[in-house]
Amino acid sequence: MQTEFARVQMITQQIRAWDVLDERVLDAMRRTPREFFVPERFAGLAFADAGIPLRAGQHMLAPKVVGRLLQALDAQPGMRALVVGAGTGFVAACLSAMGASVRAIELHAELAASARANLKRAGFGQVEVITGDTFNLDMGRDYAVIAVCGALPLYDERFARALALGGKLFVVTGDRLPQEALLVTRTGEDKWDSSGLFETAIDALENAPVPEPFQF
Repeated sequence: MQTEFARVQMITQQIRAWDVLDERVLDAMRRTPREFFVPERFAGLAFADAGIPLRAGQHMLAPKVVGRLLQALDAQPGMRALVVGAGTGFVAACLSAMGASVRAIELHAELAASARANLKRAGFGQVEVITGDTFNLDMGRDYAVIAVCGALPLYDERFARALALGGKLFVVTGDRLPQEALLVTRTGEDKWDSSGLFETAIDALENAPVPEPFQF
């Protein structure tokens, strides 16, 4: 009962309050047990408005950021989705709850193993979790939606190029705070539209290119 109360509070006090009003998104986040995806030592923070630590320098996205991400991507049943920086699997689970066919990539083997176990426990065992460095593997192409769950200090068009025509990319860019969350939509073979969604502060995606240091 206490867990369900905390879940409702997360939805109403954090996610709705941050302009996430799409009922499909809210329903997916209600049906995805966030407590299954939080490291055991931080179980008491599962529904907190905070980035929960995963490993040195890395955190889960706060629930309200996940809500805005899901709302922007608007995944529909049967769509192919890619999650970059899977962490413990929560974003991948939410996209799967919305009906997408999800592939997720995680750099660290221990996190990838945790994501697989968490997804299976939560009833999303159909999600594919790949262990590897996104910048050194073939991530595939023609995705309807892509969620990059770590910031890019420099915008990298490889993710937008992996979209199908009409596909949508959620990505946070910037090497200093505040960073900007963007929605990028592929409108042609070599054409994309981009719109700013909100300002935020999240961990950089590991191994992402960074700007050259300024020199006098």
